[in-house]
Amino acid sequence: MTDNAIALVTGGGTGIGAAVAKRLAADGFDVIVAGRRREPLGQVVAELGGSARFVVMDVADVDSVTAGIGGLERLDVLVNNAGGALGTSRIEDGDPAEWQQMFASNVLGTMQVTKAALPLLRRSPRATIVNVSSVAGQSVYEGGGGYTAAKHGTSVISETLRLELNGENIRVIDIRPGMVHTEEFSLTRLHGDQAAADRVYEGVDRPLLADDVAQCVAFAVALPQHVNIDTMVIKPVAQAASHKVHRGPIDWKTT
Repeated sequence: MTDNAIALVTGGGTGIGAAVAKRLAADGFDVIVAGRRREPLGQVVAELGGSARFVVMDVADVDSVTAGIGGLERLDVLVNNAGGALGTSRIEDGDPAEWQQMFASNVLGTMQVTKAALPLLRRSPRATIVNVSSVAGQSVYEGGGGYTAAKHGTSVISETLRLELNGENIRVIDIRPGMVHTEEFSLTRLHGDQAAADRVYEGVDRPLLADDVAQCVAFAVALPQHVNIDTMVIKPVAQAASHKVHRGPIDWKTT
């Protein structure tokens, strides 16, 4: 065990989670990545090297969370990144199973991991909770009822935690990315339809990348402990709102 601060990143095997893990490792953290799939977790750990390790953990399963967090002796930073979207149905056509799955990962998962981690965080002088929500956690759009409701839940957890932990040395940061082009997010949401997933980003000049979000997480975490970024909204220039995205070239020239 080293003297480095320890960060746990859920959903750390791919996308934003993997990018956050790499950024925090570069900043000197001993990183633990958690997720349901052993293979991608192992790949991330192999890239990180050093003291990085992984924990196979399903945030939606309380027993899995208890076992995963119970194996830790120390924790300084928790990044609740596990979540995701399923489907684009109107509410009248909504699939209850998809809604339940989104709530289980985005809302219950965030609560369960935070609950299990708090005893460890309370012993850390750098205690920080970062919840990766979404612009869907502050606004709505047609066909996104289930996902926006779930991400509103994630953001509400952040806001409530900040009140409940007031007076303790624990920062609570809510990160709300807009359009981020990762390999799995839209593909999973659209049930493996690659053509449909590609159309989500078609014509958009420079959507965010996972590392853009990771840089913002690392920035917020690196600030002095008395500085808390309550909410950080991150969007590409081409995206004005959840429902308004410019498709076509943007003139990046300056005068």
